[in-house]
Amino acid sequence: MLRRLPLTLALAAAVLVLPAPALAALKPLAPGAKGDRVAAMQTYLADQGYLPWPSVDGSYDYRTEQALMAFQGWNGLERTGRADLKTLKRMVKSTAPRPWKRYKGRRIEVHVARQVALLVTKTGRVVRAIHVSTGAGGRTPHGDFKIYRKEMMSWSVPFSVWLPYASYITGGIAFHKYPSVPGYPASHGCIRVSAPEAPVVWDYAEMGTPTYIHA
Repeated sequence: MLRRLPLTLALAAAVLVLPAPALAALKPLAPGAKGDRVAAMQTYLADQGYLPWPSVDGSYDYRTEQALMAFQGWNGLERTGRADLKTLKRMVKSTAPRPWKRYKGRRIEVHVARQVALLVTKTGRVVRAIHVSTGAGGRTPHGDFKIYRKEMMSWSVPFSVWLPYASYITGGIAFHKYPSVPGYPASHGCIRVSAPEAPVVWDYAEMGTPTYIHA
């Protein structure tokens, strides 16, 4: 297994300690890239809860792209899924996501402005921070809810489409797997989750799990 600390420090050295000319020449990372710099970035993302540790493999795949979008969204950066120099520099200066203080217990929080869902333990520890896409035009309702229905393969009558890994929070609004989870609110009201992360949210969203959705 890759060691956490050396790779995190390697990322810091690669981005912050280089002389100005070398820093200016540093190339951004993008999906499809491979190698030690990708592994260093993945190590940081895993350490902060954006990526599961088994995905630290030096390959910039779709799951890594989604994890980076979660990082960018949480830190107020444009959610591109590309590790430009601004993103990499922010990475070595930022801290792990923290849940809202006004809530207690095991829960899911959806931070709409950041397009990030936090999976929070009963002790208040964030176990995962996951990029999501909520409703376009503010169609996802804000409020305090609970998971009240779960269907591994749910049929949406209004839109005539299957919703895999559907965990419903209110009415027809659910977390569910979707092929496209862009860096902006794009759904009809549901909370889209990428294919790699949909089973993670499904497993965590047990019946009755409190779910808080706010800006």
